[in-house]
Amino acid sequence: MITLYHCYGARSFRPLWMLEEMGMPYDLKMLPFPPRVFAKDYLSLNPLGTIPLMIDGDTKMTESSGICHYLGSKYGPTPLIVRTDEPGYGAFINWMYFSDATLTFPQTLVLRYTQLEPEGRRNPQVASDYAKWFLGRLRAVEAATAHAETLAAKRFTAADIVIGYALRLAGIIGLAKDFGPNVTAYWERLQQRDGYQRALAAEEAAQQNVAPSVPA
Repeated sequence: MITLYHCYGARSFRPLWMLEEMGMPYDLKMLPFPPRVFAKDYLSLNPLGTIPLMIDGDTKMTESSGICHYLGSKYGPTPLIVRTDEPGYGAFINWMYFSDATLTFPQTLVLRYTQLEPEGRRNPQVASDYAKWFLGRLRAVEAATAHAETLAAKRFTAADIVIGYALRLAGIIGLAKDFGPNVTAYWERLQQRDGYQRALAAEEAAQQNVAPSVPA
């Protein structure tokens, strides 16, 4: 069985959502955030101390969008993955990489410099600059969803999962209020999916067993 290490609201929600959309069994291991501080035993599994970590037999993966691609490719066929011979394949792959490298990266800096750093190290200017960066890059999603329900191949795919998580994170860190109308409507559609709701429920249930964050 696949084991997924997850923190509430973290990028590991991408593979959690993917697993639920595919209806696959998994073992969800919830950790306090950040685990490298509050769950130091985790470093023996993932020396980076980052989330996610997925273990599938001898395979270990730490990149959230890559895990989604792996799951769909290895345990498919599934309509969540766009095949190489489909017209939407290039767009699908581009969105898969865009999700973390372009959208989530600036969000992590907003989160860091508004919430995670000690009070004296927080930096509103850095946070504001990277918030603008994120919103600027989000114009690509605004344009893509102007006349389409989804991002690739005219159906819901893993690309919508990985981009959808970036929209969820934007809500967590206070940027969703600046979404354009197309992104707002797109995000509302994604949240109505049964797979998304099941992933939220699984996260909430598992979070109940996470001890308060006390440095180890």
